[in-house]
Amino acid sequence: MKVLNELFNIKKKISTTILSLIYTLLIIFGTSYMKCGTSKLVFEHYIISLFALVILFIIFRFIILLLFKFLDNYKPKENSKISKFRKIYDKHPFIMSLLIIIILWLPYIVSFYPVILSPDPSFQIKQYFGIPNKYSDYSIMIDPTVTITNHHPVVHTLLLGSCLKVGNLIGNDNLGLFFYSIIQILILSSILSFTLYYMKRIATPYRYRILILLLYGLVPMFPLYSMSAVKDVIFSSFIILYTLLIYHLVKNKDINLKIKHLISIMILLILITLFRNNGFHIILLSFPFLLLTKKNIKKILSVFILFLIFNYSYNNIILPKFKITDGSIREKLSIPFQQTARYVSYHTLTDDEYNIYDKVLDMSDLKDRYDPEISDPVKNKYNKYTDYEDLKEYFKYWFKDLTKDPVLYIDATINNTYGYFYPFKTKWYLYYKYDTRIVQDGFKYHYNNLSIPREVLSKFGVVFPKIPIVGLISNIGFNTWILFFLTTYLIYKKKYKGIIYIIPSFIALLVCVASPVNAYFRYAMPYIFSMPLIVALFMNYIKE
Repeated sequence: MKVLNELFNIKKKISTTILSLIYTLLIIFGTSYMKCGTSKLVFEHYIISLFALVILFIIFRFIILLLFKFLDNYKPKENSKISKFRKIYDKHPFIMSLLIIIILWLPYIVSFYPVILSPDPSFQIKQYFGIPNKYSDYSIMIDPTVTITNHHPVVHTLLLGSCLKVGNLIGNDNLGLFFYSIIQILILSSILSFTLYYMKRIATPYRYRILILLLYGLVPMFPLYSMSAVKDVIFSSFIILYTLLIYHLVKNKDINLKIKHLISIMILLILITLFRNNGFHIILLSFPFLLLTKKNIKKILSVFILFLIFNYSYNNIILPKFKITDGSIREKLSIPFQQTARYVSYHTLTDDEYNIYDKVLDMSDLKDRYDPEISDPVKNKYNKYTDYEDLKEYFKYWFKDLTKDPVLYIDATINNTYGYFYPFKTKWYLYYKYDTRIVQDGFKYHYNNLSIPREVLSKFGVVFPKIPIVGLISNIGFNTWILFFLTTYLIYKKKYKGIIYIIPSFIALLVCVASPVNAYFRYAMPYIFSMPLIVALFMNYIKE
């Protein structure tokens, strides 16, 4: 027993040391990149950096050791007193949660009626109604009369456009847009309520469930995004459900999956990939880990293979059949394009380099277009007629320049991604402003006259991340740190299978790294919205 305790102490020391060092380095380098766009502050002021490293490391290790100690001795206790409200709530956890969430969201639903439109959903509406738009211009269309592309998920574009069309037919565009809001609100609130029902089912303490219920209802990111028509809301809702599914299959080793279960799983996987194109990558890189449970292997493998067949058929047969053009390949090239733009900004090019880069990205104003934290200005002048040979030639010079200045390439990538790991970076958080893009095309979309409550709720949403401690709930970098912490503790406890249900969130984080924008909240939304559930499931997993 003594040997075992010593072994666990060594593991704890190693685990906490590594995690503390990771947090410390993320703070030190993140600060440098936020202030000057490179890591030079770390090395130019190395004495200050070393001092900060030691102090931060000691602080982080002290805090992490305290948290590890708390978790090592975690034994949830229930209050023996049961109130009338708790009796009703525990008897009907789903319905009660749903009603409370909707009631708490009502001020936002009323104030932002019919919906919050931002640029992306506005352009999706243009695509649906055949109105010229930039996303149709970015690709070589299969049929110029079909303006819908798969840059934005087609199913979401059809859902949003169809709701507006219904409103258009009955003479009330606002009402049609509100139909969409109702659908999205019900999907998100129902899935959040189901997580609370599941927590009750696995005996999560009542006070934790109530705390999470209040988070769902009162933290402004939930109600504001429930009224925002971006594709990420419904997608994130399905990712929450997917996380719960993975946990359930990992935790219940003796579960026997029947046909109805397999069909339900298949439907969920399809919905995830239909409502966001990178949903495919999350499933591709996370679902196979269920095979490690060594249960229902053939059934899980069968579902996965059928899912791959569906995804291939959808993208290569169904969409082309309806003359729907795939999104531009430029969306997959944010990282190399940002690296090229930064290289061009700091180096003199040879004629050959200039010509091939100009053929792909337009060199006339590339230096001016380069923004270290968003690749869209660079990508927006991508030549859609670029062919395979052009890209092959581009990457030949891209690689040559990488060997010449690898540090610059690293700086370009970190500059565009560090906010997903650095808690003091907040940008592009919420949508609440009135967007007039579709109004210019003749649609009668407008907010109601409740400008004062709308302004109050908007300001509350903007200020919330800045509230000490509580505001960290919606902080991108802090949520990433939670993922690191939970994973480290599960490794320390040798509960390796427990990590499987966190993997979808890590894949979502990797998608953020490859994304075009630094610290963009809606890209991180899948794991931020899932975090209350992830933590609750983690606590349930370790208590045994």
